[in-house]
Amino acid sequence: MLSKEDFELYSGKESFKEVLKSKLKKSRYDSLIDVVHYGSELLKLQAELVDLQQWAAKHKKRVCVLFEGRDAAGKGGAIRRFTEHLNPRSMRVVALTKPTEIEKGQWYFRRYIKELPEPGELVFFDRSWYNRAVVEPVMDFCTDEEYNKFMLQVPEFEHMLYEDGVIIIKFWFSISKEEQKKRFNSRLKNPLKQWKFSPVDKEGQTRWDKYTSYKEQMFSQTHTAFSPWIIIKTNSKKQARLESIRHVLSRFEYDRKGSSKTTVLPDPNVVQRYHRLISQID
Repeated sequence: MLSKEDFELYSGKESFKEVLKSKLKKSRYDSLIDVVHYGSELLKLQAELVDLQQWAAKHKKRVCVLFEGRDAAGKGGAIRRFTEHLNPRSMRVVALTKPTEIEKGQWYFRRYIKELPEPGELVFFDRSWYNRAVVEPVMDFCTDEEYNKFMLQVPEFEHMLYEDGVIIIKFWFSISKEEQKKRFNSRLKNPLKQWKFSPVDKEGQTRWDKYTSYKEQMFSQTHTAFSPWIIIKTNSKKQARLESIRHVLSRFEYDRKGSSKTTVLPDPNVVQRYHRLISQID
């Protein structure tokens, strides 16, 4: 425990760190410093995101960020950190529920087209049209014909968006099987997070290999020069959040870029552009 005298010794950041180091176990000290560093870096990057949003609004840019990955990979938590301080008037989060009976009879992409960004707007998809590439075939929610048609159409669909000026950033949040199981167990123990766990989540562990197979097919057929997949290693949630924000920031030359005095270049050990030989953890 820190006493009143300990705090009185504080005369600056470095001296306070020395006081903490002398009073805490090394593991506890390192953990505390990591938390403080994460919070500081996150605030700086969020300030950069505000500058990016203002620039996008000024120049009528349409920015669409897709968050895909297995359950419990940290997509929702990352999106919350992206959007926490953004102006809600020119930003949206899209997390669609299962399609209605009417939507099932429509062209698959129609329900997503309605959610695409307007000029000057940033839109974050918590799962996207890529549900049909992995989740739906793994869980038998679509037919083989529907799956094959989607895989044929999606590159053309994204190319049309690209040619029309929509900027698409596609994230795959990569998590190991062991870490996913650990997070599932944590959710079940926490009454505030139990709503996140569903029968589909449980099946995700059972059908891990099938999920992997469809994921790899998705990458090989939908990773393009105009719409590439960006892999984020997410066994460390905090690291994944910071580095995914950095990747988005690195994609644009917005006003006041770098004014927060932190790097906006992502760590290549955490953020990697997909290629067939890439080492993934899921």
